[in-house]
Amino acid sequence: METSQYLGIFIDESNENLQTINDGLLDLEKDPTNMEHIEVIFRAAHTLKGMSATMGYEELTTLTHQMEDVLDLVRNNQLPASTNLLDMLLHAVEKLEEMVGDISSGGDGKGVIQPILDQLKAIEKGEDVSDDSVASNQDVTSKELTLDSFEETVINQAKAEGLHTYHLTIQLADDCLLKAARVYMVFEILEKEGEIIKSVPSVEVLENEEFDQQFDVAYVTSIEQKEITDKIMKVSEIKQVSIQPIGNQKQTERTENIGINQEPTKLDSTTKEAQENSGSKRKQAANKTIRVNINRLDALMNLFEELVIDRGRLEQIADEMEHNDLTETVGRMTRISSDLQSIILNMRMVPIEQVFNRFPRMVRQLTRELQKEIQLDIEGAETELDRTVIDEIGDPLVHLIRNSLDHGIETPDVREKMGKNRQGHVLLKAYHSGNHVYIEISDDGQGINREKVLNKAIENQVVTPEQANQLSNRKIDELILASGFSTADEISDISGRGVGLDVVKNTIESLGGTIEIISEEGKGTTFTIQLPLTLSIISVMLSTIGNETYAVPLSTIIETALIKPEEIVTVQGQQMMHFRESVIPLIFLRDVLEVPDSANESAYESVIIVRKGEQVAGLVVDSLIGQQEVVLKNLGNYLTNIFAISGATILGDGEVALIIDTHSLIK
Repeated sequence: METSQYLGIFIDESNENLQTINDGLLDLEKDPTNMEHIEVIFRAAHTLKGMSATMGYEELTTLTHQMEDVLDLVRNNQLPASTNLLDMLLHAVEKLEEMVGDISSGGDGKGVIQPILDQLKAIEKGEDVSDDSVASNQDVTSKELTLDSFEETVINQAKAEGLHTYHLTIQLADDCLLKAARVYMVFEILEKEGEIIKSVPSVEVLENEEFDQQFDVAYVTSIEQKEITDKIMKVSEIKQVSIQPIGNQKQTERTENIGINQEPTKLDSTTKEAQENSGSKRKQAANKTIRVNINRLDALMNLFEELVIDRGRLEQIADEMEHNDLTETVGRMTRISSDLQSIILNMRMVPIEQVFNRFPRMVRQLTRELQKEIQLDIEGAETELDRTVIDEIGDPLVHLIRNSLDHGIETPDVREKMGKNRQGHVLLKAYHSGNHVYIEISDDGQGINREKVLNKAIENQVVTPEQANQLSNRKIDELILASGFSTADEISDISGRGVGLDVVKNTIESLGGTIEIISEEGKGTTFTIQLPLTLSIISVMLSTIGNETYAVPLSTIIETALIKPEEIVTVQGQQMMHFRESVIPLIFLRDVLEVPDSANESAYESVIIVRKGEQVAGLVVDSLIGQQEVVLKNLGNYLTNIFAISGATILGDGEVALIIDTHSLIK
């Protein structure tokens, strides 16, 4: 049977079933006696096994079949749902996700599953599987040096900065006695020349000498391979060093579920049966959905963007000709295209749940590694974002949650001494407000130690001692977003690699968003991310500077104003204006952008007042044209990192207008 035509459906439904198994296992850990969770997990595993067998993926079939056997024992009360059992099943789910990911990347879905199979078979026979054996199994299966989302972000950032990224395999001599000492010496050499992103086995396992003669390292550096090899081989009892560059991650062809009226896309058999077993009598509304390749949606969006440009041109022609029939027709076309725009944008909206779903398992694992008690609560997972934003927001959230767990939440003993609940709390929340989506990551941990942050910032020459004395609490908190800034005392696998939150900040700002920090020492910290609903079509305020037209995104504008030159005051060399019982700085765009022939002969200055978080500034232009919806286009590969310019658009008369990046101007 030819199965290639069903590959897309297989990948989508496999991911859905794996998510069902993952969520069910986490629910089962909270309520081990609830048989409904077991039934849901069992049916999802059974469905996945059947699909895998039909498609001819033997490893997937074998592993899910073994999981099914173990789950059947739990379902029949012949095996307790112990923590070690759940650890093993969750690790099997991770392996299945990795194999399905390989298939979606064009691979054959094969992987090293024998160690996991052996563990599951041992559990099936009633043998005790200790934490050590599970950890050992994870070490065996992780020697492929797979990187998680955060580590991939660090690698990609390093490549963007022109650094080398290597996978090092170091083999110790067979008769090496002090293995931990040799590892320490190798790490000391590597850290002098770059950053260690990940080690396999983990640092703790290496220190305890619980490994054979070989370990692997993901490494970022500015030096060449030969120089690394020469330096490491100077350490005695090193048998061999193998180095190969870390390649780019394969891009997967994604598909999205497109539903009528944005209702849930599909109720699979697992969900239906679970609802029936739970006694739910509500009749499910009919919901007709189809799966559409995301490339088709991108093509549709590109065509509509061209239509928006032509619509603007027609509106301008109609205004110039003052022809009633033409004006009426263009008006009707504008209304219809606006409705069409709304439908297309809604089709591209995806629940942020797709990103949030990965975090409960991650928090569970990191909580155990850090020996902390942490509860993760998620709110607003149904909040929708444009697919392009969803694709990019996962890595920053992983980094922020890691920092909350590692730096924010204290250990249970410390929390108890402070009069807090032993269990820490992290809240991940998403909600709509206006034309933006807000994501909050808050914890009830120790907050930001501002004295420590300031000392580190001065030490790293991020600020001078004089500047430090003038910084507000909010400004001090924002210092942790500086490049390479980290207050970690020790390097760990969780955070503190010397790669600060600047990766998060850069990614969010590249999406047209902002990040704010609110922290109270001893009480906790909240990171608030503001993102636009979509990146393709935006509303702007058009203005002129000299003979050129510029656009300012409406989402950043508070209001516009006309002021007389004598109303401008100078404070410490900075020109300012009064605004709502305060004084705000003025930024003269004609000077910043060096626009020729830009002498404003008007008796008034036109000011666009914009906001970035709590910071407010006035952009001075020659004149204001009005509001308009425009298509945002990037400037291409040859014009990257242009200061104060985030993109361009084509106006109705064919003129190209540059779009002002207000965030960089305020910064």
